[in-house]
Amino acid sequence: MKQRYLPALTLALLCSLVVLAGCGKKDSNPAATAANTEYVVGADGAYAPFASENEQKELVGFDIDIMKAVADKAGLKIRIVNTPFDGLFNALAQGDRDILISTITINDQRRQTMDFSEPYFVAKQLIVLPSSSKVAKFEDLKALKIGVQSATTADEAAQNLVGKNSPSVKRFESMPLAFQELEGGGVDAVIGDNGVVTNFVKNNPGKSFRIVNDPAFPKEYYGIAVKKGNAELLAKLNHGLEQIKADGTQDRIYKKYFADEKL
Repeated sequence: MKQRYLPALTLALLCSLVVLAGCGKKDSNPAATAANTEYVVGADGAYAPFASENEQKELVGFDIDIMKAVADKAGLKIRIVNTPFDGLFNALAQGDRDILISTITINDQRRQTMDFSEPYFVAKQLIVLPSSSKVAKFEDLKALKIGVQSATTADEAAQNLVGKNSPSVKRFESMPLAFQELEGGGVDAVIGDNGVVTNFVKNNPGKSFRIVNDPAFPKEYYGIAVKKGNAELLAKLNHGLEQIKADGTQDRIYKKYFADEKL
């Protein structure tokens, strides 16, 4: 009798193990997994007041506050990583970053390789010059050396003015380096986003710089970028943006960094 029932008992034990293993798999909750997903956010930390490093090497600034507020409203767990601007788009394409927020202007060229949220900031280009400069408008820069941050809309504007391969355009990895070159006389002017340029001039009152605001520069709209086709994540970001606009959070963050300007 024992020999007769031993195979059946063994089979029952094996079945129990299979069932237990199966139960372990069924306990996996897709919703819980999604809630625990950490999204890596890329931001250029050399672009005050939008993003810069504090003494603890943490990123702080307008973009950082906006991203944290959006993530909170959208229920997203995020980790923000300092990423140089000229490497941002490759990092997104390769999957090293899930989200980008770094004063990225929404335009048709970028839309070919990434998707954008609704705009969260309206910007334009400004020209910063030594006080002694006679430049009065963008066109006056044609015969001068122009400093820009590489791969930005300022870079594109300079190329359109003097030619794509013109040696008159000097490209830098960050805006602080471009401003440093202006201070040293290596370039005659620097073109950059209004928020960055006004912040630099405001915080360097002893360096005798002035700003030219040329109406020829069009308005630009910053957006939060995700990998092209990631509609689910994009919808969550847009929901978060809608919420911070509706409850006044965006206005409060804006006034914190741009108290003298209108949203």
